[in-house]
Amino acid sequence: MALVAGGADRDDAGLAGGGREGEDAPPVLGTVKEAPGNVSLETMLTEIDKLLTVRAIGLPPDLFIDVAPKVVAGWRARAAVESPSHLRTHPVPLRVTLLAALLHEREREITDTLVELLISTVHRIGARAEKKVTERLINAFKKVSGKENILFKLAEASLGAPEGTVREVVFPAVSGGEVTLRELVHEFKTRGPVYRRTVQTTLKASYTNHYRRGLIKLLDVLEFRSSNHAHRPVIEALALVARYASAGNTTYYPLGETVPVHKAMGGGWAEVVHRTDKRGRRRVVRMVYEVVAFQALRDQLKCKEIWVVGADKWRNPDEDLPQDFEARRVENYRELREPLDPAVFVNELREQMTAELTLLNDGMPKLSWLDIAERKSGAIRLTAAEAQPQPRNLRRIKGEVQRRWGVVPLIDMLKEAVLRTGCLDAVTSVSGGGSLSAAVLAERLLLVIYAYGTSTGIKAVASGGHGHTEDELRYVLRRYLSAEAARAIAVQIANATFTARSTELWGQGSTAVASDSTHVRAYDQNLFTEWHSRYGGRGVLIYWHVEKKSLAIHSQLINCTASEVAAMIEGARRHGTTMDVEANYTDSHGQSEIGFGITRLLNFDLLPRIKRINKVKLYRPAAGEPDTYPQLTPALTRPIRWELITQQYDQMIKYATAIRTRTASTEAILRRFTRNASHPTYAAMLEIGRAQKTIFVARYLRLRDLQREIEEGLNVMESSNGANSVIAYGKGGEIASNRRDEQEMFVLCLRILQSALVYVNTLMLQDILDEPE
Repeated sequence: MALVAGGADRDDAGLAGGGREGEDAPPVLGTVKEAPGNVSLETMLTEIDKLLTVRAIGLPPDLFIDVAPKVVAGWRARAAVESPSHLRTHPVPLRVTLLAALLHEREREITDTLVELLISTVHRIGARAEKKVTERLINAFKKVSGKENILFKLAEASLGAPEGTVREVVFPAVSGGEVTLRELVHEFKTRGPVYRRTVQTTLKASYTNHYRRGLIKLLDVLEFRSSNHAHRPVIEALALVARYASAGNTTYYPLGETVPVHKAMGGGWAEVVHRTDKRGRRRVVRMVYEVVAFQALRDQLKCKEIWVVGADKWRNPDEDLPQDFEARRVENYRELREPLDPAVFVNELREQMTAELTLLNDGMPKLSWLDIAERKSGAIRLTAAEAQPQPRNLRRIKGEVQRRWGVVPLIDMLKEAVLRTGCLDAVTSVSGGGSLSAAVLAERLLLVIYAYGTSTGIKAVASGGHGHTEDELRYVLRRYLSAEAARAIAVQIANATFTARSTELWGQGSTAVASDSTHVRAYDQNLFTEWHSRYGGRGVLIYWHVEKKSLAIHSQLINCTASEVAAMIEGARRHGTTMDVEANYTDSHGQSEIGFGITRLLNFDLLPRIKRINKVKLYRPAAGEPDTYPQLTPALTRPIRWELITQQYDQMIKYATAIRTRTASTEAILRRFTRNASHPTYAAMLEIGRAQKTIFVARYLRLRDLQREIEEGLNVMESSNGANSVIAYGKGGEIASNRRDEQEMFVLCLRILQSALVYVNTLMLQDILDEPE
């Protein structure tokens, strides 16, 4: 800690004292704590300056290597909520420790932010170039129909009068004459290679005139590396770009310079990257080469084939894997309930495939809802199950609840849940101390949770006649209600609901959950908010896990381009409640083969609603047996490549262990497993996914009860989303904050309110149903 103490002492006035480097400069500590803005050049330059400010303190990278991550996170949270005046009151060792933890964590977070800004900026340059060119050409564009007839008429007229002029022979042969031919030529130019070159030229201009300054500066502050030799040319290309970044208006790289060649330089960019100079020599255009280099970097960063030194999410992917896997091999296999011998795993999976396909093939004549035959629209034709009748006494029960309790305010339900479960008892100040009485703290926490969960805001809630001011509520929010505390409150209410349920009424505890995302509009002046193509607006996604009796056991705030499969696995494995999740119903996003592969290795059932089931293919368990399943032949495809699974079995278990032990998030694993990366382990996991999906689809087609079970679970999920939209009624259902931590707090408080609602409703229903009549 000596180096940290020295660094902190040197900048004590700037960091802990909230001093200013200049008269108009913001406080250094406040600047370091600030969340990033939206995707823009200004945000990129601001984050670069922020990273350089943190690095100037000189903290060693391995400073907290022997300290548990939870402890460091606690120190960081404490430093984040305390003002400079509070920090000054601490003894120097404590002050230095808190500030060091804050800077250590923020350095990694800011590095991650810069990587995400690079990826988003490079994407934005290309997307805006295409949009600009399209808008420019769309007014002139007119699709010409009947091109074959025009070609025939032109050929016939030309052969009939080969000595005539174009205006006398060719133009009259086409309906519309010269105008039609001009439109035809224009359509080819706007849809053909000319359009592509125009987009590339516009992209280059946008990069050169605006974004280049920030992207070039990124190369000075971020260190890119790759563990794969195949991607070394991209690293070398970035070094070349940095070396000639200040070369002025130089059009080409010098003739003697070695220009690294990588895959992104091929295809449509090949003829733009290279140009013949005045002397007839083939040269590399510097600015175009820079654009292509950054596009290649973006593609390889997204699949983590290239990683960044000092980052967290974008770190070396080898660090995602458990470092003690070899030493604890037997224990890791046992925890996943998987055999050590890959042959045993393969045989078990093959036998399940064979059994399910056999049952489906033999039962086909009796399945009136299913037809499998050769047809253009797809081999499988499945008739939807008929709707189930509403339970006879449901309306009577609802009426009795209404008669006995009337309309109960949501704040009263929250208070009742808090009083009965004691979920606020464990909430303590993030800074480690506090002088508020338990009763006053509980009242203010209730008001803050209600303000965030309903999206009405603290200012509106503070105007009520409860005697607590807006400043007092904001103080409690800052010092007491952290994301971890809010999550713990929701988990405790959920566990209390499980405990309170009568097994005579509700049956044994469920082991299945439904999961899906809901889109929430949010302010877009931040890096996290994105445009969603399906919902048609900027916002974020809340990914919910809801068990079959409408209780949310997990919630996640994710951006619109995040993997919902990863979110599904994270919630099923890390919900934190006493519920043991063994099956997960999902909407159509859960039908991905990689999702089936990972969930098979993690030992829980993925039960998705299959979209376009007519196009689904069933894989064969063995090669060379084309007539084994005659009833299923139109829907069958190639055999599973079992040898690939056997070869990569140990590595796949290592990745599954990383998810189980939390050395890496599922999103980090899936980010590496994309179709941009020819990863052998990814290919093997896809084969497991194809086998498991075949098992599931065969069961799904055969069992009407399974179809109804999945629909029932997803209907509960949809109803829960509808209820949440009623709870979060404030500000038109929009998250009115640009800060990521504020948006996350909204999601967690909404989950607390939903959990309290279900808890109190459970007690109400049980009170009524306990009476014999």
